[in-house]
Amino acid sequence: MSGPTYRIQVRPDFDLHATADVVGYLADLGVGQLYSAPLLAATPGSTHGYDVVDHSRVNPELGGEPAFQKLRGALREAGLGLVVDIVPNHMGVAVPAANPAWWDVLRRGRESAYSRWFDIDWSAGRLRLPVLADDPAALNDLKVVNGELVYQELSFPIADGTGDGEPRAVHDRQHYQLVSWRDGPSYRRFFAVSTLVALRVEDPAVFEATHAEILRWGADGIRVDHPDGLRDPAGYLSRLRAAAKDAWLIVEKILEPGEQLPRGWPVDGTTGYDALSEVCGLFVDPTGEETFTRLAGSDRGGEAWPDVAYRSKVEVASTMLAAERSRLARLVPDVPEAAEALGELAACFGVYRSYLPSGARHLHAARAEAGRRRPDLAAALDAVTARLGDPDDELAQRFQQYTGAVMAKGVEDTAEYRYTRFVALNEVGGDVSRFGVTPEAFHRSAAVRDRDWPYSMTTLSTHDTKRSEDVRARLAVLSEMPAEWAAALRRWTAAAPLSDVSFTQLMWQTVAGAWPIEQERLHAYLTKAAREAAASTSWADPDPDFEAAIHAAADRAYEDEALRSDIAAFVAEIAPHGWSNSLGQKLVQLAMPGVPDVYQGTELWDNSLVDPDNRRPVDFALRRDLLARLDDGWLPPIDGTGAAKLLVTSRVLRARRNRPFIGYAPVAVEGPAAEHAIAFDRGGVVAVATRLPVKLACRGGWGGTKLALAPGRWTDALTGRTWQARRVPLSEVLSAYPVALLVVAAA
Repeated sequence: MSGPTYRIQVRPDFDLHATADVVGYLADLGVGQLYSAPLLAATPGSTHGYDVVDHSRVNPELGGEPAFQKLRGALREAGLGLVVDIVPNHMGVAVPAANPAWWDVLRRGRESAYSRWFDIDWSAGRLRLPVLADDPAALNDLKVVNGELVYQELSFPIADGTGDGEPRAVHDRQHYQLVSWRDGPSYRRFFAVSTLVALRVEDPAVFEATHAEILRWGADGIRVDHPDGLRDPAGYLSRLRAAAKDAWLIVEKILEPGEQLPRGWPVDGTTGYDALSEVCGLFVDPTGEETFTRLAGSDRGGEAWPDVAYRSKVEVASTMLAAERSRLARLVPDVPEAAEALGELAACFGVYRSYLPSGARHLHAARAEAGRRRPDLAAALDAVTARLGDPDDELAQRFQQYTGAVMAKGVEDTAEYRYTRFVALNEVGGDVSRFGVTPEAFHRSAAVRDRDWPYSMTTLSTHDTKRSEDVRARLAVLSEMPAEWAAALRRWTAAAPLSDVSFTQLMWQTVAGAWPIEQERLHAYLTKAAREAAASTSWADPDPDFEAAIHAAADRAYEDEALRSDIAAFVAEIAPHGWSNSLGQKLVQLAMPGVPDVYQGTELWDNSLVDPDNRRPVDFALRRDLLARLDDGWLPPIDGTGAAKLLVTSRVLRARRNRPFIGYAPVAVEGPAAEHAIAFDRGGVVAVATRLPVKLACRGGWGGTKLALAPGRWTDALTGRTWQARRVPLSEVLSAYPVALLVVAAA
């Protein structure tokens, strides 16, 4: 392990050359490893790299092998490691010609040497490709050009000896069949994305072919994307561990509340969504729950969170993932209602997937819940459940892949946009129903992490989070002042009403959390959020009237002077408390057990929303200049520049580089405002953060509250101030900033 990571979204407009140029800054910041987005050749123009088309080479759009070697050289010179993000579950096929293996399968069908690479249901006949317009006459637009079948901007290969004749006739002789984009394909997808086809990486030959280049790099760490989509996650990870014995190995495994990472996996931990939920929850005031519940209408007959999640998963299972459900049902031909029963079981799963045989309890819990909700399906549920418990049964193996997709699309991408009581909680791996985390609960979870998964990643923002850490930190302020928020919400809703009450909650919380935000950014976010919710509009069937209404409501925030001034005044009131929460979150996340990651740009304030908003360019020159000023002795104010966050980030990272952070022990805080502090010791390094700052200010500050320190000379890494007393007033420790990192002098 080489220490904390810094995630960079390497992409064509910030390629490997540009990444190499910021390595010096990252070393100065204090990180130990650069954590990169996927680097293999991807679909032309890809801005994320998760749609790999060629596993044999570095993406030429990122600079190719020469730029990769430049980056490796820069990292070696700076003493930093490299963590690479890999995508074993699927490949990109949006541009068939860009993917040589897929092209060959389309051309040769089952006779292709690559047909075993992809999870294709060949029993369903010709390979269905959902690329056509939703028009019965769409095939009339086919052309044969230069020996290829062309539809609009897409080209497809023509099998040998089948190219003579009219385009429709040529199409009918191919190994594939072009169908409407609304139809399901005859291959397993990544979730419901038809341009991402699943790989059969459980096949040793496929594993070797798709991992040879990655393993050649000799990276210090490997991040495995979406292990839940794999046929045999444990087997895959064992093979990867054997091939990369010394690598830090982490998995993008989403753990639901109370769920543990399978102990048999030979990995160092997860990518940190579990830590994100715990840290953010520390700064949410549980006493605000009642008001937010009332505002959302949940106490007046509105759906409870479990029902929203269930209903959303049922919809997803029977619509966008219907093709996958049908493929499962074909494995149970003797059960007439198999498809519906399988969909119900998937909708009732409380976790992303079971890991048979050890995860059988999740299957049994889902069977019980499905029986409660659909007693009419009892016989079918019993029949399919009997087979789903057998880890050697193909139905059980495929169903485990299916439940993860249903959970991701049903909860992450649907329910969390519908249930908008308090959107700061609506995050991947979070618990929407848990309104806040007590210091005691945080201490317990941190101690478990230190004991069981000390090298698991911790994070606050990622390329997949729905809103950045700083947006969530500001929204947490609302939980402390629910009456004031309720009044603001009434005013803003009256000024710009919408018919969808749930979406109204989402829109105005987003405005409060991200303001000031450019108008076009807010428009883009609201469109995506509304379509994901699939309540008043959707991706499949957009409602132009509703979308025009939300855009008009959003425009009022900019064009109505009274409303704009009201929003600005409200945000000005809560923003300083949000900054306090941001600094507290950052300190806790960077200092707690685990390997901390800093998502690109978040060392300053970053009020980003869901992707692609959170993948905007980062001004590294500004950050480099501010860091130099800090190193010259500047102690910045807590203001809109965000320099105070850079101070906290750099000083904690450097402290971790200079001495080990070991063990975990809560540090006692005594006095009238003790509940407003979270403090813990990492082996002679004590992190102290302020929580619930609004109520702290209302009570008049820390008063006589004190921090109990062990004997020794303690220096705050942020300010340089020192203390030797055993009981130090928090009013002194936190006089400059709402956080402190106290380091004891060596004996």
